[in-house]
Amino acid sequence: MDRGQAVDRRQPAEKLEADLLVVGGGAAGLATAVTAARQGLKVVLLERYGFCGGAAVAGLSGTICGLYAATDDRTAPPRQLVHGFVDDFIRAIERHDGLTPPIRYGKTFTRTHDPLAWRRAADDLIEAAGVRVLYHSTVTEALVEGGERIAGARAFTKEGAVRVEAAVTIDASGDADLTAMAGFDTVVGDNGRVQNPTMIFRIQDVDIGRFLAAQGEDSILGQHVTDEIARLHNSREYELPRSKIFLFPTPRPGELLCNCTRVIGRDGRELNAMKVADITEAEIMGRRQAAEYARFFKDRLPGCEKSWIGQTGVQVGVRQTRQIVGERLLSTDDVLRHAKDKDGIAISAWPVELHSGTKPRIEWVLDDHYEIPFGCFVPKRGESLLVAGRCLSADHVAMASARVTAQCFTYGQAIGHAAAIAVRDKVSPRSIKGRDIRAIMNRDGARLDG
Repeated sequence: MDRGQAVDRRQPAEKLEADLLVVGGGAAGLATAVTAARQGLKVVLLERYGFCGGAAVAGLSGTICGLYAATDDRTAPPRQLVHGFVDDFIRAIERHDGLTPPIRYGKTFTRTHDPLAWRRAADDLIEAAGVRVLYHSTVTEALVEGGERIAGARAFTKEGAVRVEAAVTIDASGDADLTAMAGFDTVVGDNGRVQNPTMIFRIQDVDIGRFLAAQGEDSILGQHVTDEIARLHNSREYELPRSKIFLFPTPRPGELLCNCTRVIGRDGRELNAMKVADITEAEIMGRRQAAEYARFFKDRLPGCEKSWIGQTGVQVGVRQTRQIVGERLLSTDDVLRHAKDKDGIAISAWPVELHSGTKPRIEWVLDDHYEIPFGCFVPKRGESLLVAGRCLSADHVAMASARVTAQCFTYGQAIGHAAAIAVRDKVSPRSIKGRDIRAIMNRDGARLDG
């Protein structure tokens, strides 16, 4: 742009038309957009960063959690439960050497990914499916017709405003942003109390062999480390407010992914990422905590003597913000009693992993799984609108299990198929039956019935 040339922000918005608009390019948004495009829909994906990945990449969460069954049998090999679009993604990221084999996580397994490979895999899938993606696009307004129908969204780009009109719109923002912009009902955690955010980081120059020899194969570090962290924190030698920590080898040599911070305010309260002052404080405190934990690792953990922080998240890792009020609610009881549902469009055996206080609460779903109904993604208000991802309708505890990456891939695959039905058959998304989506998912490789 010439120095004297200015963009007139008052100019009319560029107008795009699509069958489907997807807001947010995390695991759920990516799976929604690609699945729908594969069914022949004209799809536009709006993403605020310059890459897809959401919490997995910008928040550096770094693992594909929720893939495997959980069991008390420590001799049992990994048993993958979740299939479908996630298998496509795994193949795509493995082409970029971006994924570890299964790594033990307590009573189950997970896989650690390289964030650059995640971005490239997403780009590959988007391009192959023919999705039109607009990176660096921040949604600012829901287009609402008659007070109820979502007709698309307006977004801000460096070039000016963009107006995307679509037959169906998917809120995959993670924070139910579009739903809230439209004025539809949302909830935040347990009466406003949410799981605390975390600043995930990576350390380099680790002697992984010595580290694993000392700590064992489990990425949840043992009680001896928990006790040492608590002792040093209480003695004020270090500032380490979370005692139970998770450290994962990554696809990169000499690197550990560190999920260990508990980002709280200077006054000791849990921070809510929906509040601008809180998330600003979380970013600052998160980086300080990352440095303090890295100092502890360097001083106290075998194999980490030469380690240093190579990367922190582009943003603090957010576990919970707004969620929709849906046609169905996934409850704590559904998770803990391993509920099955004829309208279930996804399955999960991931534990309740509730991050609040000095030590995460973990309750395992052993030798079984539960199912998440389609109605958890259908807002009670709002026509031509569905959601995908962690902003599903679930209570505070159930959400602490249902929010993870493998399930978000499956949610997106299911919602992409629902959008295709709605557009093709010219029906309201809320009129679609979950059992019909389930049948389509099984034909598309999800193996929901085993």
